[in-house]
Amino acid sequence: MKRSMSLILAVTVIATMLLAACAPAATPAPTAVPTAVPATEVPTEAPTAVPPTEVPTEVPEPAVGSPEHPIKVLFVPSVDANIITTGGQVMADALNKATGLTFEVSVPTSYAATIEEMCASPTDTMAFIPGLGYALASQLCGVDVAFKAVRYGYPVYWAEFIVARDSEYQTLADLEGAKWGYGDVGSTSGYMVPLVMFQEQGITPGETVQTGGHNQTVTAVYNGEVDFGTVFYSVPLNAEGKSAFSFEDYEAGKVTDDMYEIPEESIANCAPDAEGKKLLCDGWRVLDARANIRAEAPDVMQKVRILAISPAIPNDTMSFGPEFPADVRAQIEAALIAFAETEDWANSIGSNDFYGWSGILPATDAEYDFVRQMIEATGLTLEGLGQ
Repeated sequence: MKRSMSLILAVTVIATMLLAACAPAATPAPTAVPTAVPATEVPTEAPTAVPPTEVPTEVPEPAVGSPEHPIKVLFVPSVDANIITTGGQVMADALNKATGLTFEVSVPTSYAATIEEMCASPTDTMAFIPGLGYALASQLCGVDVAFKAVRYGYPVYWAEFIVARDSEYQTLADLEGAKWGYGDVGSTSGYMVPLVMFQEQGITPGETVQTGGHNQTVTAVYNGEVDFGTVFYSVPLNAEGKSAFSFEDYEAGKVTDDMYEIPEESIANCAPDAEGKKLLCDGWRVLDARANIRAEAPDVMQKVRILAISPAIPNDTMSFGPEFPADVRAQIEAALIAFAETEDWANSIGSNDFYGWSGILPATDAEYDFVRQMIEATGLTLEGLGQ
């Protein structure tokens, strides 16, 4: 009985073991993947905002003619600078009143300096310059003429050669080797026209003296510092207040050499009037450069005479810088025409102590071709004006 029980137990154990061996292997429990713990963020300081770089705003230029950008009114130094400055301010004030624009009067040190200023400041300059200066300036940088001067009905003027009244000089040929005084090499009547006349006639003056202006040249002849001088000439007025001859008579060839001067019998009686504003000779009025020194030399007519007169020269100009604003220019032109009709004109550029312009007329560039021909003939340049 014990033996049977042992046998049954042994069979049962073996069967169990066989069943266990044939059973599929147990699937291991999945290993849990550890959940990633997010890294603890270290708080950082917010960056400081950098303001954008400001692009500089271009400040607009003040308008031409504004108080911040006045228009430069330039006058060549052909007569006393104090007279020009005072009379020029009269004009500037009148133009300001008429247009509301602001003007600044300036007298450069020379004709060349005047031209250089116009070319250097093309948008805001206007200038009163002679034909020679204009011809050079127009070629150099495009300066443009607006008006020409009128002197007692003449749209032209002349150069005169003056000598001491008691000198032996009688013709231009007599000036060979003589000491020559002139105001400025930039002066049309004071230098350029006489120079061309000398070249045409084969005359070579001797020593030259640049005096600084027409007044100074007359003074130099008066004092005997030079043998002869060259200055501007304007036709004298007779006792009735009329020109000794008309422009029409001149063009028609009716003017003789003796008509350029005050009648010989009246020379001894020439003297400034009671107010000192005119140089009169028995009612005749002297208008050429000699009259400008009547205060310091009241006997200038008795001491200085005219030797010769040049061909007619286109009158001085009122010109604008090459880039002057057209609308502003139109305002000024209209105001100048109106100003020329007022009494104040005579206290400004119309004064015979100033430039002696009795009026203005529109001018064209072509009118100064004659002057350009002289420039070409002599080879004069702007640089040459300073030599």
